[in-house]
Amino acid sequence: MPLFENLSLELPAGTVTALLGPSGVGKTTLLRMLAGLAVPEPPTRLTAHDGRPLAGRVAYMAQQDLLLPWLTALDNVTLGARLRGEPRNGAVVGRAAELLRRVGLGDRAGARPAALSGGERQRVALARTLMEDRPLVLMDEPFSALDAITRLRLQDLAAGLLAGRTVLLVTHDPLEALRIADRVLVMTGRPATIGAPLALSGDTPRAPDDPAVLALQGELLRRLAA
Repeated sequence: MPLFENLSLELPAGTVTALLGPSGVGKTTLLRMLAGLAVPEPPTRLTAHDGRPLAGRVAYMAQQDLLLPWLTALDNVTLGARLRGEPRNGAVVGRAAELLRRVGLGDRAGARPAALSGGERQRVALARTLMEDRPLVLMDEPFSALDAITRLRLQDLAAGLLAGRTVLLVTHDPLEALRIADRVLVMTGRPATIGAPLALSGDTPRAPDDPAVLALQGELLRRLAA
């Protein structure tokens, strides 16, 4: 049985879309296809509204931070440019240092991953993702391994830094989706389908104890359990 069949997904420009669903339904596979890490089988088509291919226009943040242990935080942030053979000039280093400052690690640029906490490592990974400056940002449960308080703080940080970008966030946490997304989708079934979007209002990040957020959390749980 195919994983997807007649599945349609549209990501409005400049918005954060959260995608939830049970384990194994195909969320990560979909993300990997969009990132160019998995080859979709015909007749699947991945297109942008401007008609140009997605290759080279996507930044991907995985579940694990994937920091290279022998590199400093600053060097990990500039890793993409290094792998592409781009010159490591003052502009590149300056931008990476500024992103580390914005994620609260301006004084940790020279630290290696072993000296950083889990939350700090995820902040370096977030800075590295933003360093790519791509139109589409894909995030695969990026904060799932963190404690509740650190997760809330990084959600707040990500909501600010990702504002105005086109983002697809895969998460198992309904509250995370409702706090930082503009719309929420639920993927279920085999072959997988995506239900009608749940549109959200108000500025992000939304307060975790907002009555409207808590009410929508119940609705999301009902959709996931259906």
